[in-house]
Amino acid sequence: MKNNTKWIIGIVALLAIIGIIVYFLFFRNASTAPESDYNPSRISYNTTLAENNNINNSIDLNNTKTKTESKISSFSTPLVDDNKNRVTNIKITCSRISDTIVKAHEEFSFCEVAGQPSSEDGYKEAHAIVDGEVVNAIGGGNCQVSTTIYNAAKAIDGVEITERHEHGKDVGYIEMGKDATVAYDYLDLKFENNNDFDLKLQAYVKDNKVCVDIYKIA
Repeated sequence: MKNNTKWIIGIVALLAIIGIIVYFLFFRNASTAPESDYNPSRISYNTTLAENNNINNSIDLNNTKTKTESKISSFSTPLVDDNKNRVTNIKITCSRISDTIVKAHEEFSFCEVAGQPSSEDGYKEAHAIVDGEVVNAIGGGNCQVSTTIYNAAKAIDGVEITERHEHGKDVGYIEMGKDATVAYDYLDLKFENNNDFDLKLQAYVKDNKVCVDIYKIA
C-alpha cells in the first residue's frame, strides 16, 4: 500500500513539473504577447522613411526648376538671289544651326555646328564668293546664314566675336563690312558667350528673308 502511495505521489509531482514547464513555454508567452499591432521599431523605421521622402521631394523640386527662354536678339537679311539651289543650301544650314545651345562661358563655331557642306547631305552648287570671285560651289549661300548670325550675336551684351572674316566684295544682302564669310576648316565665324546664362539659336527662312533669333535661357 505504501509503495502504491509513493508511486502516485511521484506521478503527481512529475505531472506538476510538466505542467509548470508547459505553462512557462506556451501560456506565459501567449499572455505577454502584444494586444495590438503596435511596434515601436517599425513605427520609427516608417517615420524615417517619411522624413527621407520629404527631403527627396524637396531636392527634386529644386532640381527640376523650369528654365525660361526669352528672345534677346533678332536679325534678318533679304534673299536677293532666289536661285533654288542657293535657297536649298540656306535652309539645310539653318536646320543645322537651329536649337544650338551656346552655354555660359563657351564658344560657338559656325563651321563646327554646320559642318562641311556635301552633296550627300543635300547641298547643291550655287553662287559663292571665293577669293573675291563669284563661283559655283557646293553649299553656296552659307555665308548669308553666318552673316545673319554674326549681326544677331554682336548685338548681345556679354558676347564677344572671336573670329570673323569679310568677303572683300559687295554681297548684296548686307552693307560691306557687316558680313561674315565662312569656308569649312579655313574661315570660321566664332563668338564667346561670356554671360552667366546660356544662349539658344534659331535660324530659318521666312518671307524671303534669312532670319536668326537668339534666346536667353535662365
